[in-house]
Amino acid sequence: QVQLVESGGGLVQPGGSLRLSCAASGFTFSSYAMSWYRQAPGKERELVAIIRAGRSTDYADSVKGRFTISRDNAKNSVYLQMDSLKPEDTAVYYCKADWGPIGYWGQGTQVTVSS
Repeated sequence: QVQLVESGGGLVQPGGSLRLSCAASGFTFSSYAMSWYRQAPGKERELVAIIRAGRSTDYADSVKGRFTISRDNAKNSVYLQMDSLKPEDTAVYYCKADWGPIGYWGQGTQVTVSS
C-alpha cells in the first residue's frame, strides 16, 4: 500500500537548520510531484515547497532563499533543507505526493523553532 513517512523534525533554535526527509513506497515515485506542506496551530495547512516530476520547483514567499526542496528518485525520497529557521516556521510538516487527481499524504513531523 501507499506510504509516505516523514522524519527529521525536532526542536531547533532560531537561526538553526533542519533537514526533513520523506520516504515513499507503493507508487511510481518518479512520476509524482512531491511537496511539503505545513500547518501551525490554529492556522490552515499551507504549501511550503513543491518539486515536480521534471524537477522544477516552487516555494512559498515566506521560505524563499531559506528552504530547499530536492528529490532522489533512486531512493524514492524527497527532502526539505530548512536553514535560517524562524519561530514562525514552527508547525507540523507534511509530505504530499500528487499525480493528476491522485494525492497521498504523510502523517507529518513536528518542527519547533524556539530558544
